[in-house]
Amino acid sequence: MKILGISGSVKRPSRTLHIVERIVAAIGQTADVEADLIDLADAAPVLFRALRADQLDEAGRAIIDAVEAADVLVVGSPVYRASYTGALKHLFDLVDFRALQGRRVILAATGGTPLHGLMLEHQFRPLFGFFGAVTVPTTVYAVEADFTEYTLSNPAVEARIARAVADLFDLLPATALAAGETHPTLRVVARETVAN
Repeated sequence: MKILGISGSVKRPSRTLHIVERIVAAIGQTADVEADLIDLADAAPVLFRALRADQLDEAGRAIIDAVEAADVLVVGSPVYRASYTGALKHLFDLVDFRALQGRRVILAATGGTPLHGLMLEHQFRPLFGFFGAVTVPTTVYAVEADFTEYTLSNPAVEARIARAVADLFDLLPATALAAGETHPTLRVVARETVAN
C-alpha cells in the first residue's frame, strides 16, 4: 500500500509537516506500507514552473505522478486566510481530475485558534469531494499550544491521529486490512524535488 504525505506549508520549521509525518508514521505502525512525502517547502518552486499540467517538466511530473499513484493521501496545510495554502491548491490544480477517484484521504491542518479548524470541513473536504476521493471522518487539527517548539506534545491531538488512522482502516478494502496484520517498520522515502 502506497501512502503519500503532503505538507502544504512553505515554511521551515513546520508544525504542519510534523503532523503529516506523525500521521504517516501511525499508519506505518498498523500496516505494511511504502511511504513517501512531498514537502511543498521544496516542491512548490518546481510546481510553479508550470501553470498547467502539460507544462510540467520531469521533476514536476514526478511529483504529480506520486500524488496520482498513491493509495492513501495524508494531506496537511496551515490555515492561511481562511483556507489551505495557495501552493497546495496549485499542486491539486495539476492533478488529473479523475486520478483520485475512490482514494482514501486523511485531512490535517494547523492554525492560530481552534476556530480555524473549520477550514477542514468548509474548504479541505470539498476539495477532495471534487476529486471523488473518500475523506476519513476524523480530521486532525492542532494549534501552536499543542506543540513544544515544533514537536507535537498534546495527547488529545495524538488521540485524534489514532482515531483518524482507525477510521482509515475501517474504509479500506479487505486486502489492505489483511496487510495491516503484519505490523512492519515504516519505510519513509524522502523525495528530492529541488536541486539546492
